[in-house]
This record gives sequence, structure tokens and C-alpha cells, in this order.
Amino acid sequence: MPSFQYGKTTIDYAVEYKPEKRDVTISVEWLEGVKVVAPEGIEPTLLHSILYKKAPWIIDKWQALNQISDCPAPKEFVSGEKFAYLGRNYRLKVYKSEEVTKPVLMFKQGKFIATVPPHLTEEERISFFQQAFKDWYILYGEMKLQERLKIYCPKMGVTPTKIKLKEQKMRWGTCTNEGAIYLNWRIMMAPVPIIDYLLVHELAHLKYPNHSNDFWHFVKSVMSDYEQRKEWLRVNGPTLTL
Repeated sequence: MPSFQYGKTTIDYAVEYKPEKRDVTISVEWLEGVKVVAPEGIEPTLLHSILYKKAPWIIDKWQALNQISDCPAPKEFVSGEKFAYLGRNYRLKVYKSEEVTKPVLMFKQGKFIATVPPHLTEEERISFFQQAFKDWYILYGEMKLQERLKIYCPKMGVTPTKIKLKEQKMRWGTCTNEGAIYLNWRIMMAPVPIIDYLLVHELAHLKYPNHSNDFWHFVKSVMSDYEQRKEWLRVNGPTLTL
């Protein structure tokens, strides 16, 4: 997926070229991310210049989307705090121990359990928990996705070359020209029906690379209530965060 740098922000975007287009249009949506439709044959330097000029608008639009649903306060990573996985909340229990030299996070008996050395600074503690939870969601989330693929790939007649969870600042999912699917790791906080919608959405791109009527008809043939699930993600997506 192409991207460009604006200050400290990396902006990924999907681009579609159309011969009948005379100008460049840009849209920003929670699910589709940044989408660019450009005239066929446009010079790459000209397209990049247009995108760079529109970068402040793109970032403002993305920040506005984050206000669709009130974003929760950042996690403090303290005992009793709840963390969502597959739409259910699980409590965190934090223990301090002189016996450990570095923090450890595990999931056991229906709760997250962390053991941390008492000498950690607040910055070190927050940094550890943010990375540890992200790693946990990716590890167990990818195993769950493999289960869901076994349900939907036969129904849809498609198979991705691979599927991975990763950091995606401004997209929920990506399907590459090589048939690889990348999903935002935060989706693993959502209920399974929402995860399924995102998965079906990206799998459908293996047949239809754009968001044409044929694409949406295909999605609906697999998931008749996709619009409700899509709306849930649009409204609640900003709450899926640490």
C-alpha cells in the first residue's frame, strides 16, 4: 500500500485510477481509511503534491472520525482495569515482585496477570504494558483469525496468501495486490461478528479490488446484515484502544 510522510505522521492510502477522471478525489472513512481516486496516467509527482497539500485536511478528518464515539481515557494498567478481547472484558491483576527483573504479562483463568519489578518508572511501566498487550492481541488474535478463515474462505471461494494483524493508524484492513490481508490489531477487542465483518470485507477484495456495487453485493451474499456490523464499527471503532 502506498504512503507518504507529513511531519511525523505516516499516511497510508489506497489509490484507484480511472480513465474518465479529470481530477483527484480523496475520502477518509473508518473502515476504508484514506481512499484516492485519480485520473489514469497522472504523474506520480503531481499526485504526491496533491496528497501532501491535502494532508492537514486528511488528518483533521481522521481526528473528527475519532469523535464519533467518545474515546475512553488512556489505560492506566492497574489492578481491576478491564481489557476487551472478542467483545468481552477481562480484568487485569498487577503484582510487584523483587524476584523479576523485567515485567511479564499472561492470560490465566479468565484474567490478565502481570508481574512487574517495583523499581519501574511510570514511563517504563506504561511502555511495557502498551507493547505487551499489543503483542498479546496479535499472537492470540491471529490464531482466532485462522479459525474464522476456515468458515469464510470456503463460502467465498477465496484464500489469502497470508493474514496478519499489525499496527495501522488510519485503516482497519488492507488487502494487497499479492493477496495478503492485514488487519488492525485493535479489531480483536471487538465482538466476533464485527471481526467477521472486517474479515469478509477484506476477503471480498480478493475478488473485487474496489468498492464497486459488485463488491458490496458479494459481501451481502455472504453476510446479509453487513450494514449493521459496518455501522457498529464506524460508531464504536474509536473505543477499541488502549
